[in-house]
Amino acid sequence: MRKFIILFMLFLSASITYCCTSFIVGKKASVDGSVICTYNADDYGMFIGLCHYPAAKHAKGEMRKVYDWDTKEYHGEIPEASETYNVIGNINEYQVTIAETTYGGREEMVDTTGILDYGSLIYIALQRSKTAREAINIMTTLVNKYGYCSEGETFTICDPNEAWIMEMMGMGPGSKKAVWVALRVPDNAICAHANQSRIGKFNMKDKENVLYSKDVIKYARKQGWFTGRDEDFSWKMAYAKPDFQGRRFCEARVWSFFRHFNNDFDRYLPWALGEDPNAVDMPLWIVPNRKVSVQDIEQCMRDHYEGTPLAIDSTDIGGGIWQMPYRPTPLTYTVDGKTYFNERPTSTQQSGFSFVSQMRSWLPREVGGVLWFGNDDANMIAYTPIYCGNTIQPECYNTPGADAVTFSDKNAFWVCNWVSNMVYPRYSMMFSSLKVVRDSLETDYFSNQKQIEAKALELYNSDKKTAIEYLNDYSNNKAQEMLDRWKKLAVYLIVKYNDMTIKPEENGVFKRTKTGNGERVERPGFPESYARQLVKITGSKYKMPE
Repeated sequence: MRKFIILFMLFLSASITYCCTSFIVGKKASVDGSVICTYNADDYGMFIGLCHYPAAKHAKGEMRKVYDWDTKEYHGEIPEASETYNVIGNINEYQVTIAETTYGGREEMVDTTGILDYGSLIYIALQRSKTAREAINIMTTLVNKYGYCSEGETFTICDPNEAWIMEMMGMGPGSKKAVWVALRVPDNAICAHANQSRIGKFNMKDKENVLYSKDVIKYARKQGWFTGRDEDFSWKMAYAKPDFQGRRFCEARVWSFFRHFNNDFDRYLPWALGEDPNAVDMPLWIVPNRKVSVQDIEQCMRDHYEGTPLAIDSTDIGGGIWQMPYRPTPLTYTVDGKTYFNERPTSTQQSGFSFVSQMRSWLPREVGGVLWFGNDDANMIAYTPIYCGNTIQPECYNTPGADAVTFSDKNAFWVCNWVSNMVYPRYSMMFSSLKVVRDSLETDYFSNQKQIEAKALELYNSDKKTAIEYLNDYSNNKAQEMLDRWKKLAVYLIVKYNDMTIKPEENGVFKRTKTGNGERVERPGFPESYARQLVKITGSKYKMPE
């Protein structure tokens, strides 16, 4: 029965692909020396908050039950570690951060009998590792003992000193083994992955910066997928060769990210477009043309290909009257027997949560690690600071009673989705109002960061526990303040833009007439670009007589 369920889920996942995006910044590529990494957790119908696993000691023989992160199906159990560390979201108390994107790869490599899925593997590794290298060792050791039941996966694995990209696949049903390769991202470089395998050739002699399973090439040879010399082996060409969809729906997000930090990256546009089989592939990482900040990376998580040939804007009617840079799912649709597609940018409406992790080696670990977190599409939320030593989640990110089909105005996912789903269909009309609130909150967070952390350091030197509690209280207060501000934004939007009109304001107050009525509303009508397209489509049907 379990095998049938897993096979069904694999079939289901084939129709729900191209989820998640992850960016990576080495410590010498960032403005302040932080290692930075990101994650947009994108899935249709996903409801998830900010998880927490408390630090604990475990008795010998104690077992950990493993439940699939996506389906919640019970897979089995593995021995607990003698000690596990505090985990809040996707960062632990040692600032180790792990993210992922699924690329699928060869279906026959999935081990349907394995215990560990990609999500469980992430959170188990976070609870057991003090460094990125240790996390890699834990993850690969576990899958080779208990099996890996997910599809091909790319992992971001970082700590305050090192950033790694790792790719992993099972070795078929019943194997209880996996092949994998992990490369250290150079300190002065940035890297990215977005649902397409990215590791090609790798230097097997570089033992310091390249790690891999002993049978990574031998397995491909055995299956007949590779016949060349070892030095010519390419992970992705053997196990997950990019096709049109892998390039246009997935690699294009990486191209757009790199393009923000390289003035000549349009030379790789043919690769991102996916149509030219002879197009030159992109590098796995690049050295950016300037130092990168956390704020820069937050903006990249909000990207819709603006300013590129892939831009989702008012050039067609797909965005509706008010030029929404989003398109309905699924990505492909059929008209008269022909298949068409929508672009798939980094920012997407189905994001369940998003984070930007900031890891700093020069600070005490509980002060140095910050998970900038939000529930919903990155473009539509303000990232609030969550410190890695936190042991209590904000109520808005962990709301009793709220779930995927139960709304709660105490829950950030639902309140943020309430606002974003008002804005989406009237994007060019309403988004500026959301952006003002979003940016003002984030500006406040960043302007206060130095002062808050200075106070935390002062406390840390005398009482570590008090410092951690201080940062926990600060994080929770800011998250709850964000929720309150977002509720006010929701009310403001319905009043300001009711019935597709715009109520005039003065100094932040809606204007009234001398008799106390609301001032006459503005009726903007169609944006000119849309009006032209409408006339082109309808011809003279709605033309007024001369």
